[in-house]
Amino acid sequence: MGKTVLVAACALIDPDGRVLIAQRPPGKAMAGLWEFPGGKVEPEERPEDALIRELAEELGITVKEACLAPFTFASHSYPDFHLLMPLFLCRRWESTPTAREHSALKWMRVKDLGSIPMPPADLPLIPMLRDLL
Repeated sequence: MGKTVLVAACALIDPDGRVLIAQRPPGKAMAGLWEFPGGKVEPEERPEDALIRELAEELGITVKEACLAPFTFASHSYPDFHLLMPLFLCRRWESTPTAREHSALKWMRVKDLGSIPMPPADLPLIPMLRDLL
């Protein structure tokens, strides 16, 4: 069992109640799988700050901390590390999300998320989102 890795993720929710998911690019671990956008929390960084930074880098959007609502978290053991992933909800941001680092982006209804391949850590988050939306 390796170290624990802290990754902050975000469920961006549009006015129709759809969630944005992003496809991991070729060459990255779990390439081709669809995930909630976000990224690794650096040492000395708060999860909220990491998410604001990652959403700007990956999607080109501006998110204010007040618009990030802590929702739930995933705790999942991969073979070489343990992932701890707080999931935040966000319904307000500036600009249109664009795939800067992912292969593709998709707005999907939560009930349809089970039909696409996602990393194991993301899967337990889907029923919780389904209950919310």
